[in-house]
Amino acid sequence: MSRPAGGPGAPAGLQLVRWWDLPELVELERMLFAEDAWSEATWWGELAQGSARRYLLDRDPASGAVLGYAGVALNGPDADVMTVAVAPAAQGRGLGRRLTEALVDMAADAGASQLLLEVRADNVPAQRLYARTGFERIAVRRRYYRDGVDAWILRRRPLR
Repeated sequence: MSRPAGGPGAPAGLQLVRWWDLPELVELERMLFAEDAWSEATWWGELAQGSARRYLLDRDPASGAVLGYAGVALNGPDADVMTVAVAPAAQGRGLGRRLTEALVDMAADAGASQLLLEVRADNVPAQRLYARTGFERIAVRRRYYRDGVDAWILRRRPLR
């Protein structure tokens, strides 16, 4: 089912996440992130942050299904990638890169001078995506995830 367009502030072809998108996002979260998936309550909390948090999504033009989503926390000079997720059927088509680049642009437009993120040390496809979009590893958080896997802290600076 098609939903209303994302409105002002969303890059071309992407939509801002709205409350009516949450059931689909929660379902995709569970599929992709299992135990680390955000709950609907977490999503509501994120949307309640207003302009301090911005979330985008992409939908299949034919079916209306969510293909991917991403979000950024805008905290002045330091912005943080909150999430980047792509449905299995849409992986390998450049959507993750498009979403990540949109977050970079949003952070730069908000006045940030750097963008930070955490990625699982065992998530090689995501690490490759972030390297291709200009991120560099700056630190490691040992045993950060529930299953004991380390998190790599990545940074992109400058943003443009």
